[in-house]
Amino acid sequence: MDHIVRLDSRQEAVLHAVAEKFVGTHQGDVMKALKEMIVLNGHLQEKLDAAARPSPRSRRLVG
Repeated sequence: MDHIVRLDSRQEAVLHAVAEKFVGTHQGDVMKALKEMIVLNGHLQEKLDAAARPSPRSRRLVG
């Protein structure tokens, strides 16, 4: 883990509400919600990795 995120009580309450809503969309099945969250995070990580790579056009040979 790169860094630890610390939340104040207001942020924690908002996060808890969002988590409850997300689990609720999966009929209260926490494991199903967790699995979907892992898949979503994987997709987002792939997009971030692709955005961080230089595009083929920006790679020029110098020298």
